[in-house]
Amino acid sequence: MIILGIDPGSRKAGFALIEVQGKKISYLTSGVLKYDQVDEFLERLGMIYKSCEDILKKYNPDEVSIESLIYVKSVEALSKLAQARGAMIAAFSHTHMGKIHEYAPNLVKVSVTGHGHASKESVDKALSMMFGKINFKTMDESDALAIAVCHALNRTMKLKLMEKKPERKIGKNI
Repeated sequence: MIILGIDPGSRKAGFALIEVQGKKISYLTSGVLKYDQVDEFLERLGMIYKSCEDILKKYNPDEVSIESLIYVKSVEALSKLAQARGAMIAAFSHTHMGKIHEYAPNLVKVSVTGHGHASKESVDKALSMMFGKINFKTMDESDALAIAVCHALNRTMKLKLMEKKPERKIGKNI
């Protein structure tokens, strides 16, 4: 199984791919998608969507994991991040309906390091222990790898929980 991890952003986003075979997790590749060459935010959203489609075509992952929204000080920054994530999720949902999974930053950190408030350096150190030294271009790239690893470690439990959810019936409550 190939898992794509995404650290979303409106100016740049990290991506990483891992392969899971039983309990073995192998690093495949990672990179950074850059959108800051386009100043107009609404034009960037189209680039974000297209770059995510391109990743799907190039690597054909089985599942996609993405970081959930984080607290930011600026409402404008939060709005742009939410819209960028929306463009990414829309691109991924075309071919991966039901195979997109979202993880909170603290869950990603605790899954990789054992501590939910771990520093970025601690996350990098844990990833180095798992995969050896990787020269990441940015922290977005290492964050994306951590998100992919988080999904690999939590996916079985998450899928079991999804199976147990009762169906919601739409209609009048009597």
